[in-house]
Formats: sequence, structure tokens, C-alpha cells
Amino acid sequence: MNRSATSFEPISQSAGADDPDDPDDPVHHVIARLPPLPSVIRYYDEFDDTARSIPNPTDTDKFEVWINGTRTPVDFGRLERNDGTLLKHLFIFLLSQDLSIQGIYNYCMPLLGLTHKDFAEIAAASPTSIASLWARLRARNLQHLAYSGVKGILRLLCHHRLNGWSNDFGAYLASNLPLPAGDKYASVRTGTAFLSIDEEAAIVRYLDEMASSITSDSVAIPPAQLADACMLLCAFQFAMRPVQIAKLTVRSMRVWKGVDDDRPAVHLTFHMAKQKSSATRRPLTRRIKQEWAPLFLALQAARQPQCGDGADRLLQVASSKEAQERLARLLKSLTGANHVATDLRHAAAQRLVDAGANHEELAEFMGHSDVRTGLVYYEASSTQAERVNKALGLSTIYRAVAKIAHDRFISSEELTRLKEDQQIAGVPHGMPISGIGGCTSGQPACPYNPITSCYGCRKFMPVQDKAVHERVLGDFRSVVTLFQQSSRGDTNSPAYLQLQRTINDVKVVIEELEGGNR
Repeated sequence: MNRSATSFEPISQSAGADDPDDPDDPVHHVIARLPPLPSVIRYYDEFDDTARSIPNPTDTDKFEVWINGTRTPVDFGRLERNDGTLLKHLFIFLLSQDLSIQGIYNYCMPLLGLTHKDFAEIAAASPTSIASLWARLRARNLQHLAYSGVKGILRLLCHHRLNGWSNDFGAYLASNLPLPAGDKYASVRTGTAFLSIDEEAAIVRYLDEMASSITSDSVAIPPAQLADACMLLCAFQFAMRPVQIAKLTVRSMRVWKGVDDDRPAVHLTFHMAKQKSSATRRPLTRRIKQEWAPLFLALQAARQPQCGDGADRLLQVASSKEAQERLARLLKSLTGANHVATDLRHAAAQRLVDAGANHEELAEFMGHSDVRTGLVYYEASSTQAERVNKALGLSTIYRAVAKIAHDRFISSEELTRLKEDQQIAGVPHGMPISGIGGCTSGQPACPYNPITSCYGCRKFMPVQDKAVHERVLGDFRSVVTLFQQSSRGDTNSPAYLQLQRTINDVKVVIEELEGGNR
């Protein structure tokens, strides 16, 4: 019988299954009925914004592909010759389906661990025999993505109408061949992906101090350290992935002069990542927090002599892998824990959900094309009462607070002998507060809101009178309650965020006084 490319005759599963050179080998039969491999495989490298090619795919056993700035090999030579050729056809087929190089790599690599017998059974499978084969494969507990790769081979057979398959079976493959159970958001559900209050406070304080040192011109910060701080800012404030951060170019940054404020506004434009289709990708424009804008302005000034045509990397990282490694090192130094950029992304999403954002707002913030992707954060979200307790500093879940550094404790007599501008006083949220301590640099030189920013500052000298700080704690808690009753108790509010952090810092001072720490 003539086995043309449109023949529906299934191939025997037993024929030549153990001998790749057998003319009746199922893999050989499938390859013979597929079109020849092209002389050159071309693909678009979105990360480097350039066209790339793989020459002579028929004669090479290794494809060198670029994935997010890193040259990565796909070694088909680890397989039997026919099996490697089948995977090359799968590579080209997935490329034609508008799948990213990263996605194609993820599908193909787990298949390199299959045997020739596995490939022969898959190549010989028909719509009537696939259920039993799939059950056997599921029982072997292969890598999760290996099953997606096998489905890719079956879709290749559907596309070329081999073994009785056709494109009409697309829905069948999706619904009747279930993938192994897996939960990629397990760390979100258990809470292990999130940062503690201590760790978030350490990150915020680091960014505050870096920005403050730039505006005060007290120290020259090396460009590499500036770039690391800017990468941390993007991951912490905007929940951006390393690939999105690394891909920022000079032209991705825009600086706007404010009308009523001399301080410029800095906007960054990120690209959407991990989208199945390029049609769903759109630019994501974000505005940097005003207090942290000096970080990017200083980086721009340091890079100005080196800037080329605007396509140069703004943060001078060659790949997403490099960005991830540098972020991990910085997080380790700040928190003492082995956090990665993804943890910052999860934490930012959870903060937004806990603040009351709806599904559409979360999807827009995270760059999700499907609003259902972020449902897991709503499942993990604390109740409204827990959020209020967290802000009040009462929740047992959030009792662990940062060990806040301050200069030293002083007595009430020492406070009265300080210069007037070094004695801290203010009216935060309409409450007159004074006598809490002094400042080593002086209140007029501080760019932050007095009282709410003093607690937790290294230049703060709190008085030794515990009752003074307890009154401040009570006043701040009353403001939190007022915010909640007026429906403004959300963590999107900068004032609410500052109150939450200050309450925890006040508690640290009180606990130090109770413990006799001077």
C-alpha cells in the first residue's frame, strides 16, 4: 500500500520498535512521510531584538539557541539518529505555532531522556491506541514538561495527518490526555514565597537610604551598585520578572518634569513576558515612586557618556540569568535569606490583593493576559480583620518585627539640652507629638515626614521614657482605626503603609526599653 503523507493507516507498534535502523521502524516511517528539514531555521530573538538562524539542521546534532540573552545548546546527539530527527521536526513545528524559543526548549529538553522504544511507541500511536500508551507514560512519573512534549509530537502527527490523526483531534488531545497533577503556586498557597515584614522593611530601608545618599551628595555610588538597586526596585515595586528587568533599554526610561513639583517623574516601559502569543503582548508603563526616582536618575547620569542609540541595556546586564543572580545576591545581603526575584513578584501581588484590588487590576499590574491566572493570590489572601490587625501590630502572625537600628537612647534632660532643630516634633495626621527624642542631623535637614519616619531611622535618638512611646503607639493605632472605618484602610495608601511600618518600629523601641536595652 502506498503510504503517502495523507494516509490514515496506523503503523504497527511492534515493528522495529527496538532497532532504529530497521526499515519498518515507526520513527523512520513518520520521518519519511514528513517534509524534509529546511536548509536554515530562522527565528526571532525577542530579548536581543534580532533575527537568528540555525544553519544546516539536517547535518548538525546540536542546535545553539539564544534564550533571554544566554546561548543554550539543544543536543539531539544524545538520542538515536531517527529520534533526534523527529525532535528536530517537532522543534520546527512548535516554532511555526508562534511558541517562544524558551517554550520550545522547555518542551524538547525533557524528551531527550526518552528511549528509542518510547519514541517508537509514540510515533506508532493512533487515536485508538493513544489512551493505553498515555496511561503507561503517566505511570512512569516522567518530568512534567515531558508529557507536554509528547503532546507536541502528537500534534505534529495531527498537523500532517499521519496514523489517522488530524487537526480535528486537537480538543481531544487537550481534554482526554490529562497532564500529571502539579501546583506551580504551592509556595504561594503555603506562604513560603512571601517576604516577612522584617525583610520588606530591610528592602524599603535600603532603597530609601540609597536614594537619600544620592540626593545629599554624601557619597559616590558605583554604577554597578546603582544598577543592582534599580533592579531591586523594579522587582519589589512593580513585580517584574528578571527577563523584563534585564530587557530594559535606555529608551525604555522617560523623565518628565512636574508642573507643580521640581522633582522629575521617572517612567519605565517594560514588555510583557511568558505570553503564549505575541498578539497578547503589550507595553507595561510604570511610574517609579517619587522618593526612589533619584536611583534611576543617578544611573542615567552615570551612563550618559556610554549611551549609544537608545537600544543599549539600561541596567547593563547581558541576560535574565545575570539579573536573577545579582538580585539573589543583593537579597541575601539584605535579608539573610535565600530569596529570588520571583519571591518579590509574589509578595507584590499579594500586597495588591490584600489591599482590595480586583481581578482586572491585578492582571494589569502583573502583566497577565488572563485574569484567572492571579486567582491563587485571592485564595491566599488574609481576611480583612487580619489586615487590620497587621496594621495595628496585634496579629500573632505578624508579631516578628525588624530589629531597627537607632543611634542611642537619651534621657529627658539630654533632650532639653539639644538644639531646637534637633528636637523632634510634628503633627502627623492631625496629632501634635513632641518629646519622643532627638535627631543627630537635625529635623530641617530630613527630607521625610517627622515622627512617622523617625522611628526606625539610624539617626533617631529616642527618649528613655516608655510612656511617651506608648502614647505615640496608641495615637497611631487610633488613626489606623479611623482609616479603616472610613474605608481607606488599604495598603495602596502611602499614608497607611507608613503608619503600618511606623507602628512596628515604635513597638521595637518599647520592647527594647522593657528589656532594658540601652
